[in-house]
Amino acid sequence: MSPRQPPDVEELLQRVGRGDEVAFASLYDVVAPKVLGLARRVLRDPGLAEEVAQEALVQVWRTAARFDPGRGSALGWVLTVAHRRAVDRVRSEQALADRTQRAAAAGMEVPFDEVAESVSARLDREQVRRCLGGLTALQREAVTLAYYGGYTYREVAEQLKSPLPTIKTRMRDGLIRMRDCLGVTVEVRA
Repeated sequence: MSPRQPPDVEELLQRVGRGDEVAFASLYDVVAPKVLGLARRVLRDPGLAEEVAQEALVQVWRTAARFDPGRGSALGWVLTVAHRRAVDRVRSEQALADRTQRAAAAGMEVPFDEVAESVSARLDREQVRRCLGGLTALQREAVTLAYYGGYTYREVAEQLKSPLPTIKTRMRDGLIRMRDCLGVTVEVRA
C-alpha cells in the first residue's frame, strides 16, 4: 500500500470556486485547523477565534472563485482571508470597548445644579450657625476668629486677652462640640 497523499489545496479551492460541496468538505478538513490556529493567535479568545474561523471559512466558500493561483498559494489565500477577518474582529471589539467606556464616562458626569448647590450651602450655613450657638461664649469667639477671621491660636489669644493654653483648650472643646452637633464622623487611623 502506498501512503495517501494530502489533497491539493489549490485544486480543491478551484473546485470550490465552481460550487463543488464535496471539495469544500475536503478543503475544510485540510485548512480549518490552520485557520483556527491563526484566529486564536490574533484574537487570544478561543470563543471569538472559533466564530471568526467559521466566518472566514464561509467567506472562502462564497469567494473561492476569486482565487488567482498566479498571485500566490491557495493556502496563503485562505489564511489571508482568515487573518483579515480576525483583524477586523479585533478592531470591532476595540471600537465596542471604546464606545462602552465613553458611554460609561458620559453617564457618570453629574450636571451641576446651581439651585441644589445653593440650597445645600444655605442649609449647611444654618446648621453651622445653630451649632455655634450651642458653644460657650469663649469657645464661639475663639472658633469664629480662627475659622472665619483666619487668625492663628496666638492671635486669637491676643484678641481675647486670654492665655494661649486656655484658647487652645477652648477651641479644641468647641470643635469637638461642633463635630458632634454637625454629626461629622472622624476616621481614626491606626
